[in-house]
Amino acid sequence: MISGQPERERRKWPRLPLAIPVFVRGQDGKGQEFLEFATALNVGGGGMLLALRRILQPSVQVELEIPSSPVSALADLPRASRTLIAKALRSTPAEGYNLLGLKFSRPLVYPSVENGMRRRKVAVEV
Repeated sequence: MISGQPERERRKWPRLPLAIPVFVRGQDGKGQEFLEFATALNVGGGGMLLALRRILQPSVQVELEIPSSPVSALADLPRASRTLIAKALRSTPAEGYNLLGLKFSRPLVYPSVENGMRRRKVAVEV
């Protein structure tokens, strides 16, 4: 930025720099279904940055599945696999991979008051 002022953050949720394995399922530009193993590079409440080999166009919808640990099945814990639907916002080539910016169809969390969203105050009758 030339003006010297910091750019205003437009995201509603902070991003966590985590490397998480993800299965990506969808249709390519030719209508062919695909399933690809990829890595999430950062994750926020509203989306994620994904590194994958396939080139996907913006506005393509994908299904993401975060695999669960086999321990959860053995320990009788709640199912830890997570399936999310997301839409591609942007794709950037980077050293043999494509960095895909995704927006979840439903946020994982709701924005907090600090991020400009006000929560409704609940009145309690006594």
